[in-house]
Amino acid sequence: MSVTADVAIIMGSQSDWETMRHAADTLEALGISFDARIVSAHRTPDRLVAFAKGAKAEG
Repeated sequence: MSVTADVAIIMGSQSDWETMRHAADTLEALGISFDARIVSAHRTPDRLVAFAKGAKAEG
């Protein structure tokens, strides 16, 4: 997660963006920074775990 982002939007695939863009739009409207990423828990579980650990470490 970016050091400057307050929220992470994690999706399993690009096709999830159609739904998750509404969350991004809401965060933007509220002035909340976010980082949107595609991280498949099925195809790249190690990458997802590393992301989660990094996000936890950043607070």
